[in-house]
Amino acid sequence: MAVTSKIYKRKSWHMKKWNENFKKYATGALLIVCLLICVVLFKAYIDGKFDSVETLRNYISGFGIFAPLVLIVIQAAQVVLPVLPGFLGCMVGSVMFGWVGGFWCNYIGISAGSIIAFLLARKYGQSLVSKMFPGERYNKIASWAAKSKSYTLILFLGMVLPLFPDDYFCYLTGLTKMTTQKFSAIIILGKPWCILAYSLIFSATIT
Repeated sequence: MAVTSKIYKRKSWHMKKWNENFKKYATGALLIVCLLICVVLFKAYIDGKFDSVETLRNYISGFGIFAPLVLIVIQAAQVVLPVLPGFLGCMVGSVMFGWVGGFWCNYIGISAGSIIAFLLARKYGQSLVSKMFPGERYNKIASWAAKSKSYTLILFLGMVLPLFPDDYFCYLTGLTKMTTQKFSAIIILGKPWCILAYSLIFSATIT
């Protein structure tokens, strides 16, 4: 009986170790892939691919059947890398895929990017966020967010309304005590309305 118990404990230890190593390597591989994607998109931005609806449309069209996936990745990346113009992606999505297709590509991409930004801030903390958004304004808002009892409501309303600095607040929220589940729910429930309105307007007005 004692021998069986030792064997079981040893197997459990090896299984736990294997799971820990797998998570570590999987996380590392995912980070490398994300970094490569960001580098590629940032180069495209430098090369002028994000200068207008036409240039971005041509860039995405060049990926053929993978064009919807590329738009999703771009919209996720523009939250993680605030220098990329997310508003332009909403316009291009509606032009290329209609309001329905454009809505889903933009919604999935922006929601994913928002959660990724939140998790990056949660993992790497204030040292990362303060470098991305330096200045006295950041310090004041960060201090307010950490103490405010109405922050959850304001964040939700901000996600629903247009022209809200989403990328800034996704990173900022990662520094608060808000749980990942609660933040994800706010993004999933609050994000679609503004994106849907953009999709309908752009598909009707841009050809």
